[in-house]
Amino acid sequence: MSSRALGGAGWVAIAGLLLTGCASTGTSAEKAAKPIRMEIVDVLTRQAAAWNAGNVEAFMEPYWHSEQLSFCSGGKITLGYQGMLDRYRKNYPTRQAMGTLTFTGLEVRELTPRAALVLGRWEIKGSEPNGGRFTLVFEKRAEGWVIIHDHTSSDKE
Repeated sequence: MSSRALGGAGWVAIAGLLLTGCASTGTSAEKAAKPIRMEIVDVLTRQAAAWNAGNVEAFMEPYWHSEQLSFCSGGKITLGYQGMLDRYRKNYPTRQAMGTLTFTGLEVRELTPRAALVLGRWEIKGSEPNGGRFTLVFEKRAEGWVIIHDHTSSDKE
C-alpha cells in the first residue's frame, strides 16, 4: 500500500495504535525503571536527612548489616557494617563535625530488578567543607533496598 492511500487521518490512526501498543507492551525493565529509581532516591533522601539531624546510626541504616558490606574511600577498604559505622563515628564525632550533607547528580542504573548501580556527588557544608563522587551498589532484599558496596572519593584526595 502506498503512503498516499492512507491519507493524513490514516497515519494518525496508525501512530495512535503504535503509541498505545508501545505504552502497554514496554519491557519490564522500562516499566520498573522509574519505581526503582524513586525507591532508591527515597533511601538517599532519608539518609541525607538522618545525617543532617546528626544521627549517624540512622544514616547507616540503609547499609547492609553484614560483614560482607564493603566501603572503599581514601585508598582504604573497610569491610563489614560495624567497621564502617565505627569509621563514621570516628571521622564525624559531633553534630558540628558532620555539617550538612547533600546528594546531587544522581544517576540510577537498574542492573536487574533486584540490583542497581548509583552514581552521584556528595557535598558537606560546615566547619570543614568537603565533597566528592560516589558509586553505590544497591540490592533489593527482604528489608528493602540496601547498599552492599560504597566507593566514595573526596575532591581533597
